[in-house]
Amino acid sequence: QVHLVESGGGLVQTGESLRLSCAATGIISNDYAVGWFRQAPGKEREFVARVRWGIGSTYYGDFVKGRFTIPRDNAKNMVYLQMNSLKAEDTAIYYCAATNRWYTTDPRDYNSWGQGTQVTVSS
Repeated sequence: QVHLVESGGGLVQTGESLRLSCAATGIISNDYAVGWFRQAPGKEREFVARVRWGIGSTYYGDFVKGRFTIPRDNAKNMVYLQMNSLKAEDTAIYYCAATNRWYTTDPRDYNSWGQGTQVTVSS
């Protein structure tokens, strides 16, 4: 069973950077993907980025526009979300999640979720 734990959230100023970490255990297939989602108050959960566990291919939400990356370290079972040039609208709870459908960005296809970590960007 996949188990995910996020860390690294906090309060930052507009334009600053933040790196979130996701400890992912129990992934046994290279066709799994680990993704990051976010949810702001009153809004639906939004896809941010995903990385295919085996080959490391990545895919990003349209709003990212080169500001975020999703590196991973398979040896340490870690996936990160490096966020640069943060904006106030990036404020949300960020979740990492896993799916055995590596190609999907639909949160309904992700069946393992972490508890979330709050990111607040102050202007």
